[in-house]
Amino acid sequence: MNAGSPLDEIMALRAALAHAEARADAAEADAAQARAKASSDQAFIAYLKLEIEKLRRDLYGVRSERKARLLDQLELQLEELEATAGEDELAAEQVAAKTTAVEAFSRRKPARKPFPGHLPRERVVVPAPTACPCCGSDKLCKLGETITETLESIPRQWKVIQTVRERFSCRACETITQPPAPFHTIPRAWAGPSLLAMVLFEKFGQHQPLNRQCERFAREGVEISLSTLADQVGTCAAVLKPLLRLIETHVMAAGRLHGDDTTVPVLAKGKTDTGRIWVYVRDDRPFGGPAPPAALFHYSRDRCGEHAERHLAGFAGILQADAFAGYNRLYRADRQPGRIVDVSCWAHARRKFFVLADIAANARRGKDASPISPLALEAVRRIDALFDLERAINGHSPEERLAARREHSAPLAAELEAWMRAERARLSRHNPVAKAMDYMLRRWETFTVFLHDGRVCLTNNAAERALRGIALGRKSWLFCGSDRGGERAAVMYSLIVTAKMNDVDPQAWLADVLARIADLPQKCLHELLPWNWKADQERKKVA
Repeated sequence: MNAGSPLDEIMALRAALAHAEARADAAEADAAQARAKASSDQAFIAYLKLEIEKLRRDLYGVRSERKARLLDQLELQLEELEATAGEDELAAEQVAAKTTAVEAFSRRKPARKPFPGHLPRERVVVPAPTACPCCGSDKLCKLGETITETLESIPRQWKVIQTVRERFSCRACETITQPPAPFHTIPRAWAGPSLLAMVLFEKFGQHQPLNRQCERFAREGVEISLSTLADQVGTCAAVLKPLLRLIETHVMAAGRLHGDDTTVPVLAKGKTDTGRIWVYVRDDRPFGGPAPPAALFHYSRDRCGEHAERHLAGFAGILQADAFAGYNRLYRADRQPGRIVDVSCWAHARRKFFVLADIAANARRGKDASPISPLALEAVRRIDALFDLERAINGHSPEERLAARREHSAPLAAELEAWMRAERARLSRHNPVAKAMDYMLRRWETFTVFLHDGRVCLTNNAAERALRGIALGRKSWLFCGSDRGGERAAVMYSLIVTAKMNDVDPQAWLADVLARIADLPQKCLHELLPWNWKADQERKKVA
């Protein structure tokens, strides 16, 4: 074979091509590595930012609505960046597999918490070798094992429980005997308590209408008609009403309540009317009270003051609410069984100023946005100073809270009032800041009740938190089908929100309550209240 022959040229070209492909693969792997590293760094930075903001919130509290929105935004940003980083990491691994010159990229990830110990473990043992892969000997000795845990979810399983009651005949007297039928959750029940609890919690806790649940059940091979499922929901609400009465008694026995209401569309002839869901929350935790928290919901077709008067007919004490005129007759000195003390919400008042001082929202409005008000910004700053002091005494006794407020909060409140009155005198009555100031100055006595009673909270956020689920759920269920439907919803919201406030899983609690309530004496019904049920479950775990 002569030098420079066509075959040598072909081999040289092939070698050059292979070298060029290797360099291209290496360059592609390097680029993929760089993209993966950049994505990983961005995700890790987003994670650290989110953790920093959460720590700041835990240390100093949420100073403003802007900070709450910032946390939501950071969580969404982290979600997107983590997904991008995972995608780029896999792409880098696939490219690195084509070349030996570049190692596969392994990104830095936040430490994952171990899986809960109460979850069942299923061991899948990989078959061990029967002989040594090095020398072929079968004299192997086990030294230990390496366990890798993977979290898995098993699709929901349906089953039919057959309760068998055998009949017997006595050969001596020919009497036929049979064990008595067990108590059912509801009359003529065809559904077990766990299934009923799931349906109730999905509808009222997760805001999934029954028609969507029926569709999902059908896809899983279990067809249940909408009317049949709705019948069970109505019957369960009736069965659970005795518990609602116990919760109502507990809530109305409080010395201080949070009250609020929200709209709820109600189906009418050819349209929807605007009904109301009212809530009254007992939460003594801010002043270290031992009574468990609870929420009581009511439904009405309109927002007349007579509804609030009926709801609070037996209550006397402190009511923290917004400036709804329907409450006014409750505040009369000659009211029976006693006067209700009106307490205004500083969060409501602050919000009116914050809207005029929200720089981020103003930037989104563009060129047509009105300028930021320096007075509103100053009002927010002064009010935030009071909130900072309140966070430091949250959970302390009423006496400790009152002493701290008289020492630190009272001077700040006095300075705020004097500043607002001086600035208000210079403003037109049509000025938006003037309207926000008037809202507070006209009710200044009700805003400063917290300076004279250590039990009073600065805000009515407890009631707003209780109503938040309804506001979120309206987009899913659109409207209540009738007034009776609104009343049923109020019953279930009372039970579910109260369970959540006591850190109880509502679905698990409802399942146990429905299984036991029909067989439980009336005098023992209090054992099923969420706080008593939780204590009983904890005792069983210890035992």
